Amino acid sequence: MSQTLRDVREVIREETLMHKPILEAVGDEALTVPQIAEKIGFPAHEVLYWVMGMRRYGFLIEDGDEEDGYYSYKATGRQV
Repeated sequence: MSQTLRDVREVIREETLMHKPILEAVGDEALTVPQIAEKIGFPAHEVLYWVMGMRRYGFLIEDGDEEDGYYSYKATGRQV
């Protein structure tokens, strides 16, 4: 199975476009990066970039629970 990876710069440029789908996916429950990726239909390695950016700018916070080596993230309530 061949899978073409997108350039990191291209993935990072899409961060602002992904705020709304990620916040909708998280909703009221804390989710891990793989769970968010499954809900929005993007690869986990791309979602990781977006989640870290959203964490940095206060859209998401760590829930404190760790599942399978991943922290859970929940929305802070900050609007896009």
